Amino acid sequence: MSDVLQNLGMGFTVALAPANLLYCFVGVLVGTVIGVLPGIGPVTTLAILLPLTFGMNPTSALIMLAGIYYGSQYGGSTTAILINTPGESASVMTCLDGYQMARKGRAGPALGMAALGSFIAGTAGVVLLMFLARPLVTLALSFGPAEYFALMLLALCTLGGLVGESVAKGLLMGAFGLLLGTIGSDPLTGAARFTFGIPSLLDGLEFLPVAIGLFAVAEVLTTAERSVAHQVYETRITGLLPTREDWWACRFTLPRASLLGFVVGVLPGAGSTLASILAYLAEKRASRYPERFGTGVIEGVAAPEAANNAASAGAMVPLLTLGVPGSGTTAVMLGALMLWGLRPGPLLFEKNADLVWGLIASMYVGNVMLLILNLPLIGLWVRLLQVPTRVLLPFILLFSFTGTYAVSANVFDLYVMVAFGVVGYLLQRYGFPVAPIVLGLILGPMLETHLRRALIISRGDWSIFVQRPITAVLLAAVLVYLALPVVLWAWRRAGRGG
Repeated sequence: MSDVLQNLGMGFTVALAPANLLYCFVGVLVGTVIGVLPGIGPVTTLAILLPLTFGMNPTSALIMLAGIYYGSQYGGSTTAILINTPGESASVMTCLDGYQMARKGRAGPALGMAALGSFIAGTAGVVLLMFLARPLVTLALSFGPAEYFALMLLALCTLGGLVGESVAKGLLMGAFGLLLGTIGSDPLTGAARFTFGIPSLLDGLEFLPVAIGLFAVAEVLTTAERSVAHQVYETRITGLLPTREDWWACRFTLPRASLLGFVVGVLPGAGSTLASILAYLAEKRASRYPERFGTGVIEGVAAPEAANNAASAGAMVPLLTLGVPGSGTTAVMLGALMLWGLRPGPLLFEKNADLVWGLIASMYVGNVMLLILNLPLIGLWVRLLQVPTRVLLPFILLFSFTGTYAVSANVFDLYVMVAFGVVGYLLQRYGFPVAPIVLGLILGPMLETHLRRALIISRGDWSIFVQRPITAVLLAAVLVYLALPVVLWAWRRAGRGG
């Protein structure tokens, strides 16, 4: 304990140096901006800026790159809440309740909870990073393909009850998302699947065009159909912060989502997207009124936003202690460390203690900067909702087209976005939830890859999924989750019969 506090004190000495403070501010500011803008993303931004950091001090450069990473988690919620467009893949879950809160005139509290929840979870994640890094690395090392398959399966089996009143419709849309995830090159053999001779499909369907189409473009079409050209959203400009009732509703949500997000972030390859999905599903399962999720409840905003920010801190654990990237963004940061001649691992804490602890301390400072930066802007973001829809809708479309094209400069992605916009409009019109499609598209390829790798390791022996304790526990949770509704239904029926 004393060693940790002593090292943290040394870290603050490094982080509070004027040059490092400046780079930290630049990082979180850029991160917030790219989080707000759909399509650019922290991975692309870090890759673009990486050559500019070669002449910099490695500690300052790493502080700036990390600021971009966790800063983007703050900004990603803005467009998700205001225009139903996820700025990052981790913000998909925020769309479900955040946008509905905005439609009810509560955009301010939603944005406030996103900012404050992100600050609380981000700070908690850094505290956990300090004290739990080494024990959690041991746990993460025990995760192989079988464990990851069981974890993905646990997430997928909850798709049916994610949103909407019909479990059957949710499962159907989840299956559709899984099918979409099979398009492209086989992850192990490289063989083309369901590409129909279209070269642009060899890499599969990208997440962003599909998500922007299903959420943003579909919402534009739905709103236009309602003939609300002169509608102005009623928004309480004075109620910009969560109320006492909001905080009370989230009293267990924030710590629960922060812990879950951090643990998922530690797992290499899991990432903040999976963390936000699991946190939302866990919160819905724990709620006394799960049927209200998706209609604009504050817990539906707090859970994914807390989880994805805690996950960004958790992703630093395998990066710094093992040299294993926990996400695409930390993979770029790993490359940067290697180019600077630094080898991440246990020795990094000993040979470059000022860099490691300076980075950890800068994450405390950066989270405070983000809170100060984001809270005053809430009023500005909320005022966007006062723009008449006849003016706002074209800008949403422009935003969607620009963000989609900026990722890969591929016109085919624009066709995909428009096509899924029409699909999303039709599905919403007939009461089918679209979120399970996106989640199936994200988790499906990961599920398939880990399943096949596990079977290759076991030479086709399916018992590998029950021989390992962690896998067995996760699969048991899957069975409980699937069997519980049937058991409760039978119990209620027996009670009525008696």
